[in-house]
Amino acid sequence: MNVPAVSVILPAYNCEKYIAKAIDSVLHQTFTDFELIIINDGSTDQTGEIVKSFSDHRILYQLNNTNKGLVFTLNKGIDIAKGRYIARMDGDDIAHRERFEKQLNYLYKNNDIDVLATVVTLIDENDNLSGSWKNDERNIGEKEIRQQLPKDNCIAHPTVMGKAELFKKYKYNHTQSQSEDYDLWLRMVSDGVIIHKLPEPLLRHRILADSFTRANKKNPFWKIGVTQVRFAWQQFQKGKLSLFAWKTFMYGCLNILKGSFKQLKTIAKQK
Repeated sequence: MNVPAVSVILPAYNCEKYIAKAIDSVLHQTFTDFELIIINDGSTDQTGEIVKSFSDHRILYQLNNTNKGLVFTLNKGIDIAKGRYIARMDGDDIAHRERFEKQLNYLYKNNDIDVLATVVTLIDENDNLSGSWKNDERNIGEKEIRQQLPKDNCIAHPTVMGKAELFKKYKYNHTQSQSEDYDLWLRMVSDGVIIHKLPEPLLRHRILADSFTRANKKNPFWKIGVTQVRFAWQQFQKGKLSLFAWKTFMYGCLNILKGSFKQLKTIAKQK
């Protein structure tokens, strides 16, 4: 049985408008030794029909009969994956055609790196450039990422490619469904996993008008804080009382306070 170098996990839920572009950007990569695991998470639009219109032996299509959520779907993809590396991709993003080749070459040359992300370019619903993510651009190296993560996330989820055995070991935490990616990076780095980033933007990351990210842009503190505190508390319960976990816990408490005060101000203005 042929074992691909990379397993690409692409969860899809009601993304009929963009899924074809996402799939096309993966199938036209300059590096071709991969399997593309597309998991339709119970979509109610034409997502499934669009996926099935592609005929490529590298595509492995899976269907959740009902909407199971992103964490369940991602873990299902990890269980299915056969490749040495696992790469992430979202159903509304567009990958640069040399993304896999450049990430794999870097990982082959730097075997100590466990997970490799890239910088992103932000686009809107119409593929227009809509800015950049400063936290992403400022934190590139392993030390910078490790220092930043207790404060805030700085890794664009759909850009990562990493060793499959680590994804299979850690998986995604069902109790952190609002920030499953941030929680995964925290758990990995807390255990000494090395995450690095290529400074070159190799993915166009779509920010939709009704997305969770944009809806919470005015008050992101609560979501971040809850994720941080929950991660730290779960570490403490396991007896992992590291400085990294304590820093994350303190920043989490601070963010929850900031979020609460900001919400109170918003309510006061509405009265």
